[in-house]
Amino acid sequence: MHPDPAGRPTLLVAASTFPAEAGDGTPGFVLDLATALSSDHRVVVVAPMTRGARKHQRIGDVEVRRYSYFPARWQDLADGAIVDNLRASPVRWLQVPFFFGAMARALRREARRSRPDVALLHWIIPQGVVGKVVLGRLPRVVTTLGGDLYALRHPLLQRAKRSVVASASAVTCMSTDMARELRALGARDDQVHVVPMGVDLAPIASAVARERRTSDRVLFVGRLVEKKGATVLLEALDRLERRPSEVVVVGDGPLRTSLEARAVTEVDFVGAQGKDALAARYAQAGIAVYPSVPAANGDRDGLPVALLEAMAAGCAIVASAVPGIVDVVEDGVNGLLVSPGDPDALAAALDRLLAAPELAERLGAAARATAAAHTVDAVGERYRALLTAALQG
Repeated sequence: MHPDPAGRPTLLVAASTFPAEAGDGTPGFVLDLATALSSDHRVVVVAPMTRGARKHQRIGDVEVRRYSYFPARWQDLADGAIVDNLRASPVRWLQVPFFFGAMARALRREARRSRPDVALLHWIIPQGVVGKVVLGRLPRVVTTLGGDLYALRHPLLQRAKRSVVASASAVTCMSTDMARELRALGARDDQVHVVPMGVDLAPIASAVARERRTSDRVLFVGRLVEKKGATVLLEALDRLERRPSEVVVVGDGPLRTSLEARAVTEVDFVGAQGKDALAARYAQAGIAVYPSVPAANGDRDGLPVALLEAMAAGCAIVASAVPGIVDVVEDGVNGLLVSPGDPDALAAALDRLLAAPELAERLGAAARATAAAHTVDAVGERYRALLTAALQG
């Protein structure tokens, strides 16, 4: 492979969650960051095959190369969140060794093909582990988004995480609590950087300009898995004194069938939404709810990108007072915080906002101001500095 014609360093990005196409409803934070970094890097992304994806493609100025890891009929480990998929169907563990092997081959092949100068590996496990094994002395920045750090606690996995962290030029995470977890794994203070994923403001600003907000419309956005707390939201709805005009649940996942069976009539489950459709949902909602809870397997949210997106749209936020969320939401200032797993407290907070639209409007305006510090461009600048330091180091 010839050097980049523009003289840019080549950045190899590895991730297990990546859209088949821009804005297709799959969480797009890796693509958004890769796009931001492509202004001064040649960016090549290596990711697993998912439904509807192409083996090789270019999204904007980002090259994407995907690898298959199992017979196509059953290949679904990376469709969504891997930890949640394994929990929903233990038979998927059969795909795990093939997934690791295929990833190793794909990273080794891409390293030979594109001759990268630096790597950005999303998730300590699996990408960080595999990258450490196959990428040799290539400088690496590793990002943890929560599930790999909190949920995978077996002593052997802890040892693997320590090894990845020790060999990384830098490790980024979503919250101050996650930074403490990384230091417990042996990370040095100068290695650890709290850098939440950024918000793509353009579709949100466009939607806010054209859509009409309904103050008593309630929105939930997130994977329908235990840690997102949708079950707590449904329990809270049963306790409300005031009824919202509509409750919209955006997202999919293993709990969707049971949640739909449990829900009251005003709850509209719309599934995963593309970027523009989701932006419209934010712009139409008066209140956005993030009732995160610790999952039974130890998994927890870091800082949900969907929370920052709702803040950027000016929604009034009601969220659990859990690590990560409390880094950006201050109770009574730019949102309302409630105890995690407490449907009575969640119902009381929702009733408070439903009864006082002016309070919701004030909190939404403050939330929008907070989110301005968490744009994709701002986050891209911080990663750009870390990658430059890794190259120089």
